[in-house]
Amino acid sequence: MRGRRPGDLRLLAWLLPPTMGVLAVVEALSNERFDPTPVHLSVVAAWVPMGLVLARWRPAIGAVVVAAFYPVVILLDIPGPGGVGLISTLLAVGWAGFGEPVRRSRWALIAAMLIYAASDTMRAGFSWVNVFFPLIFVVGWWSGVLVQREQGRSRAFAEMAATLDAQREAVAHAAVIEERTRIAREIHDAVAHSVSIMTLQIGGLRSQLEDVLEHRPAEREVMLGLERLGRQSVEELRSLVGIMRKSGSESPTAPTPSLALAEQLIADVRAAGLPAQLRVEGVPTPLHQALDVSAYRVLQEALTNVLRHAPGGHAEVAIRYAADTVTIEVRDDGAGEATGEGAALPGSRADHPPGADRTGGHGLIGMRERTAIFGGTLQAAPRPEGGFAVTACFPIRRRWP
Repeated sequence: MRGRRPGDLRLLAWLLPPTMGVLAVVEALSNERFDPTPVHLSVVAAWVPMGLVLARWRPAIGAVVVAAFYPVVILLDIPGPGGVGLISTLLAVGWAGFGEPVRRSRWALIAAMLIYAASDTMRAGFSWVNVFFPLIFVVGWWSGVLVQREQGRSRAFAEMAATLDAQREAVAHAAVIEERTRIAREIHDAVAHSVSIMTLQIGGLRSQLEDVLEHRPAEREVMLGLERLGRQSVEELRSLVGIMRKSGSESPTAPTPSLALAEQLIADVRAAGLPAQLRVEGVPTPLHQALDVSAYRVLQEALTNVLRHAPGGHAEVAIRYAADTVTIEVRDDGAGEATGEGAALPGSRADHPPGADRTGGHGLIGMRERTAIFGGTLQAAPRPEGGFAVTACFPIRRRWP
């Protein structure tokens, strides 16, 4: 809720305190025994909302404060409101189970149960109901703990997916380097050696036939040309082997995909024939590795879609860094989508209904999954002025491992 909680829960935390305060006043006024003095009205209207607001920053302490509503109304001889207090305590204990470590939230649960049981005993005397009824708080607390564990597993899966993605690229890059080294070795040991032998043989043959070739200048020139060509080929093969081995050893591991490499990605698509412009707004914020990899993959997939379905078009990429989010927007003008009378090319985005995966495969599905796993959103739709737009928004202030 302090910028690291999901957005819907943050909104709920703002709406819940005033709502429960209003319900508490309504419940109290509906009791004929309630004396609406300023002190009583203030306690009924403010105590529970104050505890719920405190729970936004300190869930365990807030749960204890909300539960303390019962002894306060008993000491002040305020008849009720019991229902609102019970629901508020249940919600506060559940929130403590979600927002705090289990060890700390467990103490808040025990404190709330003891406060409730002691308050009922003070009001109506000891009864076994006073002992068993507070067990309902255990249900709320356990629900919060389960949600916390589920989010922890989701974060672990996201981290694992990013790690496996990076490892897969590292293994693939290592395989490419190994293959380049093998090819270089084969060129050196087989091709270059064979060409060297042929060149030497041609030179030896020319030396043995020197007397004959003196009277046949055309054939002698051919022999000299073959010899020069052989030597030139050997030098070029050696140069190629050196380049392959050098490029294969300069970068033993592939760089981890990151939005920091967006400029390089844009340069690659420009080299592939797609005019593209990159605009970065805001101050770039260091992102968690799992989120950074997914954001880069979404940008990469969106640009790949433009290359496939808008050949000859133009792409605009915007990366916007805000306090709580990073947004990636890829727009194209769709210049290469249609020809002639505007007929759709087979496989182009014009063949797909709005919102469909324009790749005809799983491109948009994969992008949606990558954004959803971090609680983000993805919008992909044709633009009214023509072309296509993909906008992915990732929250960056949530707590990740």
